[in-house]
Amino acid sequence: MKLAKLDFLLRYPEHFNHLMAERRPDADPGDDPWLTGAIEQSMIRYRYGPWDPAYYALLGALTGKGLIEPKHENAVAIYRTTPAGRAVAQALAESESWRPVRDRARLLRRHFNLTGTTLKDMIYRAFPDIVEADWGTQL
Repeated sequence: MKLAKLDFLLRYPEHFNHLMAERRPDADPGDDPWLTGAIEQSMIRYRYGPWDPAYYALLGALTGKGLIEPKHENAVAIYRTTPAGRAVAQALAESESWRPVRDRARLLRRHFNLTGTTLKDMIYRAFPDIVEADWGTQL
């Protein structure tokens, strides 16, 4: 759930800016990581809010390539980067083309490193249109 909520805030800069202004009104939200304003793939409204069905394939591919490893703690799936995954992430973070995404990810970690449930509740409170949307509706 946490991955999906952080991805939502990364993918939808207007929503990120709204929550950032609430939580840290004096903080600079930085540049929009999607300079065109276009969202490549919309998320859908699912059981616990914004979700992307592609997560299953992406997490499987990253696991298969040895970039992340899944763990289960109390029936919750947790993914951790492997040394190879950290090396790839570091290389991307250092590339100029990924700079806006890196900067936004750092802001998310600094200001929204909360539990998945806390993030879900925050999104539901701030964006009632998401809560009211039918399951499967594109956001």
